[in-house]
Amino acid sequence: MDLRIGDLELQQNTPSVYLTGKGTKMRKLPISTKVAGHLKNYLNTAHPAISRKDEDFLFYTISHGHRNKMSSDAVSLFMRKYGETGKKMCSEIPDRVHPHQLRHSRAMHLYRGGMPLVLLSEFLGHADVNTTRIYAWADTEMKRQAIQKITDKCEANATIEPIWENDEQMIKRLYGLA
Repeated sequence: MDLRIGDLELQQNTPSVYLTGKGTKMRKLPISTKVAGHLKNYLNTAHPAISRKDEDFLFYTISHGHRNKMSSDAVSLFMRKYGETGKKMCSEIPDRVHPHQLRHSRAMHLYRGGMPLVLLSEFLGHADVNTTRIYAWADTEMKRQAIQKITDKCEANATIEPIWENDEQMIKRLYGLA
């Protein structure tokens, strides 16, 4: 959770976040205007403009009066706590909620929304597209939609007369008889 305030570009036409991935590789990730709005609200609450510095950690915990970067354990604890609270209100929430589910869920939503696998791989920061295939399994609904799409096309073309219709010579050639 080493994201810093200076890693955000929220005022741009295309808001984005600079992330540091494995091997300290830096990449720019676009975010939606809705997410940018949530981040602006968070900044106004957790980082008042008067004391805001680019080098401050975006997410932090306070220990002995000092702000420290939030540990992955703290994030997991928050997720578990709010997952349990949410489960009481909505039975569809899994029994165990963890941070990586957010990444997986977003990847699946983008994939189901039509994002090509290669672009999704880049979005997730994967060096190899095969790593992304873990996220991009085709679920039953995606398969059903693909079958329906082909079926609709076939039914739409059913009224077109085949080119060999009423053409004996063509039929013989197709069967290898001519």
